[in-house]
Amino acid sequence: MVEQNYDLNDIVEMKKPHPCGSNEWKIIRMGMDIRIKCQGCNHSVLVPRKKFEKKLKKIIKKAS
Repeated sequence: MVEQNYDLNDIVEMKKPHPCGSNEWKIIRMGMDIRIKCQGCNHSVLVPRKKFEKKLKKIIKKAS
């Protein structure tokens, strides 16, 4: 499992790519659920935190 040190506005890679083909997601909301936005088509998805942590592959870029 990946170390859980993600934060708001980080770019992350999930285990499965989005149907548009992009595999980069930006974290745009954090709480009980995490909202991530596809960097390819700008579609946003609300994912429960537990499911997000399970499907997270790696953190590509930390927010500055």
